[in-house]
Amino acid sequence: MTKSELIAYLAEQNPHLYQRDVERIVTTIFDEIAAALARGDRVELRGFGAFSVKHRDSRVGRNPRTGEAVQVAAKRVPYFKTGKQLREMINS
Repeated sequence: MTKSELIAYLAEQNPHLYQRDVERIVTTIFDEIAAALARGDRVELRGFGAFSVKHRDSRVGRNPRTGEAVQVAAKRVPYFKTGKQLREMINS
């Protein structure tokens, strides 16, 4: 499901809301999650999962074309861990 499909579905399920308002709500939620992760915070949505940031150390990688060693810089990457209810729903 894409973001626009999510917005359309939520607007359909809530006919008392304008689609532009639903779009604003969804965008605000995603922006706040992204801002929290940028600050290094953890975002937990009970029953759904938790978003966090993991730190990857610098390392030596390989160029797949030439096989040449390449230095890969340290970086922070977003990480998502599913919640228990979501895992159970998917596996049942």
